[in-house]
Amino acid sequence: MNGDVCGLNFIIFYFCILGIILEYKEGGSIKTKSIDLLDLTLDTDPDELLVEIQQSEPLITESRTEQVRELIHRLQQKQAHNGSFSLHQEVHVHLLPLTNVAFNKSGSKFITGSYDRRCRVWDTTSGQQLLSLEGHTNIVAAVAFNNPYGDKIATGSFDRTCKLWCAQTGSCLHSLRGHSAEIRCLAFNPQSTLVATGSMDASVKLWDVKKGKEVATLKGHSAEILSLCFNSVGSQLVTGSSDQTVVIWDVASESLVHMLVGHTGEISNAQFNWDCSLIVSGSLDKTCKVWEAVSGRCVATLVAHTEEVLDVCFDSTGQLIATASADGTARVFNAATCECMATLEGHKGEILKICFSPQGNTILTASSDKTARLWDVQTGDCLQILTGHTLEIFSCAFNYEGDTIITGSADNTCRIWRCKDEA
Repeated sequence: MNGDVCGLNFIIFYFCILGIILEYKEGGSIKTKSIDLLDLTLDTDPDELLVEIQQSEPLITESRTEQVRELIHRLQQKQAHNGSFSLHQEVHVHLLPLTNVAFNKSGSKFITGSYDRRCRVWDTTSGQQLLSLEGHTNIVAAVAFNNPYGDKIATGSFDRTCKLWCAQTGSCLHSLRGHSAEIRCLAFNPQSTLVATGSMDASVKLWDVKKGKEVATLKGHSAEILSLCFNSVGSQLVTGSSDQTVVIWDVASESLVHMLVGHTGEISNAQFNWDCSLIVSGSLDKTCKVWEAVSGRCVATLVAHTEEVLDVCFDSTGQLIATASADGTARVFNAATCECMATLEGHKGEILKICFSPQGNTILTASSDKTARLWDVQTGDCLQILTGHTLEIFSCAFNYEGDTIITGSADNTCRIWRCKDEA
C-alpha cells in the first residue's frame, strides 16, 4: 500500500458483524478497511485463519498478530453463547408514551424517546436515570447512539429538528434545522462523522456531526421516509418510503444510485447485508424483496406471509434473512437461495420487531401479544417466552455481546433481560 501507514487500530464492528475493521492513517487521512470473517465457526483454527489474514492483508504486521488473534477468539466466544434469559430490571421510563429505545454498544446504557419531548439515558445495571435530554418541542420519535463509540446521541423529533448530545454530560452539541416536516428516522454512519435524518417532507438530510452543519439534501422519494440505513462501510445509504420505493444513495457524491421499484405497499424497513452486496426490503404489500446493491436488480420476492411484513433484517454474516409479519409469524430465509428455512409460530398477535442475536443462532421477536420470544434459527423452535409487559412490545434488541436484551413496550416500561449464564 502506498503512503505512510501508522496509528493502526482494530475495532470490532458495533452491530454484531463478523469482521474486523482496520482504522489507519494514510497520507494524513484516517481510513478504514474491513476484513470479513463470515465463515468463522467454533471449529475454525485461529492460527490458520491468522496466517490467511496476514497473507491477504499487508496492514496486519507481525506486531499486530496477537491483537488479531484475540479478536478472533472473542468472536468465537460470542458464537458459543446460547443461554436463557431472566428479568434483571424493569424501568418505568416516561409518563407519556414511549417511542423508541436503543443500547450503546456494550449495553451498559440505553436511551429512550417519548411523547414527553425528552430523551432519557439510563444505566442498564441499576435502572437509574443518568441524563434527561431536554430541548425538543414535540415528540422525540427517533434515538440513536453513535456506536461503536457511544460518546454521542442523536434525537429526531416531530418538531422538525435533530439534536446531537454529549452522552457523558447531556449537553446539546448541535441543533440541526432544515427539514420542513417531522423527522421519522435517523442513523449515524459507521465512522460517526455523519448523521442521516429521514423526514415526512420526503427528503433525507446528511449532517456533519462535528460541525453541526448540513452536508446534503437527498431528494427522490415522493412521500415520507420511514427507514434508513448506512451500509457497513458508510459509502451508501438505503431508504424506504411510504411511496412504495426503496432508494440507494451514494454518500460521497450525494446522488441517487438506484430507485428500487416493485413493492405495492409502503416500505416497513430496508437494510444492507454485511458485505454491502444485497439489500432486503419489507413492505405492507405482504412481501419482502431481495435486491442487488450494485445493479439495483430484484433477485427474489419472498412470498410467505399472509399479512403485512412489519420488519426485516439480515443476520451478522448477511447469509440469513428474518421477516416479521402482522400474521403473527416470522420466517427465516437463506439469503443466497431465498429458500424458507424455518417458520416461527407461536405469537398470538402481530410481530412488530425482529432481530438476530450477535452469535446468529437465536432470533428475538417482539409482539403486540405483550410478549417477546427467543427462537432457534435452524429449527424454528421457540426457546423462551419473555413475559411481564402489560401492553404491546414494539422494540427489542440485543447488546453487542448478546448477553443482554432490552424490550420496550407501550406500557411505558423497558425490561432488561440478562443471560442466566452471565448473571
